[in-house]
Amino acid sequence: MSVGLAEPIVTLAEAQAFARIETGEEEALVAGLIRSASGLCEAFLGQVVIERDFAEQLPPSFEWQRLRTVPVRSIESVTKEGSALAPSSYATDIDANGRGWIRLTRTGSGGTIQVSGVAGMAAGQNGVPEPIRQGVLRLVSHLFSARDGEGGDIPAAVTALWRPYRKLSLA
Repeated sequence: MSVGLAEPIVTLAEAQAFARIETGEEEALVAGLIRSASGLCEAFLGQVVIERDFAEQLPPSFEWQRLRTVPVRSIESVTKEGSALAPSSYATDIDANGRGWIRLTRTGSGGTIQVSGVAGMAAGQNGVPEPIRQGVLRLVSHLFSARDGEGGDIPAAVTALWRPYRKLSLA
């Protein structure tokens, strides 16, 4: 599965205001903390927050296979060994929970298929649910204040804000 780095869930200005950082001297540090907090948020939630491209490798199969990336917004292409498969050679579905599914209707033997598309809860920062944004802001503030190695565990309020949006899957 390849979805790349998490998109920043909050802006630099929002994070600076929330953490009460008045000078611009530490903008690069705060920007890095936003990227880290956004990545931690996605890892905790088990889903892509701000939409971006994804690609997954799967074995060719006539059985329905679930994509690991969630929530899938669209499945754009299916390729095998670098060549696009004809749309008539596979079927796709995206269920109400944003899980993408694919099955081949005809294929050659061996190799893998690559499924590409777009995944994410929201098209941009403004579409992200406010509890997720607030959790990221709180985490950025915590990471900023604990940057010298002091500060303890991540505040429980962060995970409490994110928990309703968490998607767990069984292996």
